[in-house]
Amino acid sequence: MNKFLKGTLLLVGAAFFGECIEFIVNMVLANELGERGMGLYMSILPSVFFIVLLASLELPISISKFVAEKDEKFHRSMLQHAIQITIIFTAVSLLAAAVVIPNVPVFDKYHPLFKWAVLLLIPLVSFSSIARGFFMGKHQMGKIALSNFLRKLLQLGLLVAVYQFFDFNLDTAVLIAFCTLVGSEFVVFLYLIHIFIVQFMQLKRRPYNTLSRRTVLQNLMEVSIPTTGMRVFHAFTHALQPFLIKAALMRSGISEPLATEHFGILAGVAMTIGFFPAFIAHSLLIMLIPTVSKAYSQNETSKLQRLLQNVLTATFIYGVPSVVVFYFFAEPLTNLFFHSPVAASYLQMLWPYFLFHFFVIPMQAYLIGLGLIRDAFIHVVWSTCISYGLIFLLGSLHDLQMGGVIIGMNTGTILLTLMHYLTIVKKLNISWSLKLSKQSVLK
Repeated sequence: MNKFLKGTLLLVGAAFFGECIEFIVNMVLANELGERGMGLYMSILPSVFFIVLLASLELPISISKFVAEKDEKFHRSMLQHAIQITIIFTAVSLLAAAVVIPNVPVFDKYHPLFKWAVLLLIPLVSFSSIARGFFMGKHQMGKIALSNFLRKLLQLGLLVAVYQFFDFNLDTAVLIAFCTLVGSEFVVFLYLIHIFIVQFMQLKRRPYNTLSRRTVLQNLMEVSIPTTGMRVFHAFTHALQPFLIKAALMRSGISEPLATEHFGILAGVAMTIGFFPAFIAHSLLIMLIPTVSKAYSQNETSKLQRLLQNVLTATFIYGVPSVVVFYFFAEPLTNLFFHSPVAASYLQMLWPYFLFHFFVIPMQAYLIGLGLIRDAFIHVVWSTCISYGLIFLLGSLHDLQMGGVIIGMNTGTILLTLMHYLTIVKKLNISWSLKLSKQSVLK
């Protein structure tokens, strides 16, 4: 069994059990927080993840790409500089966040301690990003898989334990839900850092070449800056999405509390169910970035073509049956969360959104590996602008409301998939049918 397939199966297996736990976590949250609380929790998470994204600076991707492409003798020097850069960046991020976060209006609806709990995530994510990137680049996917699974298992255990023995008002219950996420992240941070230090000590005993900080910074930032820019844009627009959807619904005549409940059903129920199979796509993403980067650096065009065929075929094999199940069993699936007929209809209408997302995620990894990060960024900007324009325009119509919102979401994802695919086949000089031309060369 080759390294790519073995690593992918390992990640998929761990991610499957992790997603099962995540599914249960959302069921516990739905039961404890109710529709209003679930709407509040799901509305703030994109804003939190936006802050966390800035803290990570997409180091897992840039470090994994560096480790995959460069000889091992350069790894020690790169990691030393990466650690120094992260220390400086984390210190600046913490100071900036401590000043900005307390003054962000979006946190005003939540418990006063919520914004300070967000600060704790910044150093945890920043330093664990170095370890994640190193393990990804070395294809040590077992450590990545275990850390992802451990985080979700710990969060579920903490949630069940706390909610079992204590009763809270709504504000405190939402805060507790978030604190369990922070607590699980802390344990994962300790695990990753411990394993990373052990391997770093081993590197220090081997022959190595010294790289200048400028060289390392340039190599990492060439990937991190455009990738972070793309992710920041995505995180910012994702954080904006709850407010855009609620604003559109309110313009159509729905009250603010009811709009919040509908968004909670959409994000906490329909999208939780629909994105359940996406653990396979994310597993492929983790494996593809270092694999494609290495193959591209060695001009292995035929290998890249075969890999793309296999990835798209695998996505089709699991993606189509998944959305079929979601469509025909929407009601019993959504009833696991709420007994709400609208949740089932939202899940059914979103099937193109889920299916095309399963293709987008690995293709994005392909673009990063091929050095087409800016192209991926431009695709995301265009598709998001069109999607959000349609969401607000159609969602504001009284006759469509949430139906108009979902049309906008589906359109954006389909457009993004097509742009990613056409860019990849053009770069590899292959046809739409993924056949190599007779004089195929990497451009």
